[in-house]
Amino acid sequence: MFCSGRGSNLQALINATRRGRLRARIVVVVSDQPKAFALVRAARAGIPTVVIQRAGVPSRNVFDRRLIAALAPHRVRLICLAGFMRVLSPAFVRQFPRRILNIHPALLPAFPGAHAVRDALAWGAKVTGVTVHLVDEEVDHGPIVLQEAVAIRPGETESSLLARVHRVEHRLYPLAVQSLLAGRLRLRGRSATVRAT
Repeated sequence: MFCSGRGSNLQALINATRRGRLRARIVVVVSDQPKAFALVRAARAGIPTVVIQRAGVPSRNVFDRRLIAALAPHRVRLICLAGFMRVLSPAFVRQFPRRILNIHPALLPAFPGAHAVRDALAWGAKVTGVTVHLVDEEVDHGPIVLQEAVAIRPGETESSLLARVHRVEHRLYPLAVQSLLAGRLRLRGRSATVRAT
C-alpha cells in the first residue's frame, strides 16, 4: 500500500483481510509523508512501514528507484495506491506491469487529478463516483476495473460528498484487489472484465 495521508482505504483493506473478505496480506505500507496517519494505522495492525520523502531527491526517477528498492525485500505481488500524492514514473510502472491498482474519487475519465470531488461540485455535476483502475504510464488513465456512481445531492458540500464517496471506496477497493489476486480480472486492450466467482 502506498499512502500519503489518512489511510482510510488502507484501513478498509486491513478490515477486509481481518474479516476474511479479502484473502491477502498487506506486507508493507509506503509513504512519502513521515506524519501520514496511514503509518499509524499500519503500525497498529503490525504492518511494516517505509517512509521515502521526495524532498531532497534529485529526480522522480531516483525517487522511484528508492521505492523499488524498498519493495524488493517484501516480494510484493500487487501495489495498491490509496491517496498516494506522487505520480509514479513510467520506469516504475514498467517494473510492475498490470500489478498496480489505484482508487480515484470520480468516474474516470471525468475529473482526473487531485481535487476530483471539488471539481465535480464546481462543474455542477449531478453524478460522480468511484473508479478502481490499473495504473499505466499516464495519470488516472489505466484500464478501469470497477466503477460505481454516487449521486450529488442538492446543497451537497465537499465534505458530505467526500464522506459518501469514501463509503463506496471502502467497499469497492477490497473487491477489486481480491478479483486481481484471484485471477478473475481479464484484460483486452483497455477493457477490463471481472469474472464472477
